[in-house]
Amino acid sequence: MAEPVAATAPPAAAPPDERLTRVSPLSKLLSRPDIGAMIGAVVVWLVFGYYARAVDWISDPAIAAGWTDQAAQYGIVAVPVALLMIGGEFDLSAGVMIGSSGLLLGYLATEVDLNIWPSIALVMGFGVAIGLLNGFTVVKTKLPSFIVTLATFFVLQGINAALTLKLTGTTAIEGIDLAGGFDSAYRFFASDLTEYAFKTKVLWWIGITIVGAWLLAKTRFGNWIYSAGGEPTAARNIGVPVARTKILLFVMTSCTASLMGIIEALELRSMQSKEGIGLEFIFIICAVVGGCLLTGGYGSVIGTFFGACILGMVQLGIVYSQWDSNWTYTFQGAILFAAVLLNTVIRNRAQRAR
Repeated sequence: MAEPVAATAPPAAAPPDERLTRVSPLSKLLSRPDIGAMIGAVVVWLVFGYYARAVDWISDPAIAAGWTDQAAQYGIVAVPVALLMIGGEFDLSAGVMIGSSGLLLGYLATEVDLNIWPSIALVMGFGVAIGLLNGFTVVKTKLPSFIVTLATFFVLQGINAALTLKLTGTTAIEGIDLAGGFDSAYRFFASDLTEYAFKTKVLWWIGITIVGAWLLAKTRFGNWIYSAGGEPTAARNIGVPVARTKILLFVMTSCTASLMGIIEALELRSMQSKEGIGLEFIFIICAVVGGCLLTGGYGSVIGTFFGACILGMVQLGIVYSQWDSNWTYTFQGAILFAAVLLNTVIRNRAQRAR
């Protein structure tokens, strides 16, 4: 009688080859959404350093003050716009809100004879109200934020021109510097920091960028932003307050646009009804250059900072290089297209690295 054959255990699976699973530091670096914007900013800076020979582009602090001033005008509002895009939404009313807020500040200070500081508080309250209106409308109606905020854009644009003309007899408000409290508000929001005319708003830009980056990377709210933009249905199922998150992002965007309107009104000492119109697309370009996907759920505040740097340098570099300034929009369009392609490559690399 044959003896039974002992059962043998299946051979153990070979451990995975570490060479196949290990991700190199360079791959990790290149998978970051902000690395493309940083490299792009350096390249643009060097390009204008070569072509802008009429000035000392590289080492003249006054030149740096010029393009950082322009970049700050874009970057202050681009940061919350980037957060909103990561959250899966758009705000096309951010640009016109700058003009609306500046006009409201000017009207309160010149026509109502209100001190600048209470006027600033009311303007920020106006920003909260518009943000809540946009946010609640998007959340409750389920309409695309593109449509809702585009409607807000046109409504505010009409109000800026028509109501200002009716109340003041002109489409501009001047004499803001004659209001009480102007000097202290000007020092806080719009003064020069150094003899080279670096503006206070550059500090506002840097500060808002730091806060935005901290919110996105170090807080629960940042996780909610990514979840709300990436997989909103799954996020709701695990308890993420998607609606509240998106409403807060709309409020942040409108409030920051109001802040920019205050800064510009104090800096210029006046405000035109058309101020800010068109900048909403610049804010979106800054965010996209910085790594934000148009589909939401992915992006970087630090990258948006570098995106604003790029557009600020382009705005002044073309002039200093003595090129035709009519090419500015062509450069902006080319930068946007290149950024979308680059971000797609980086996104795919990041997914493979996981």
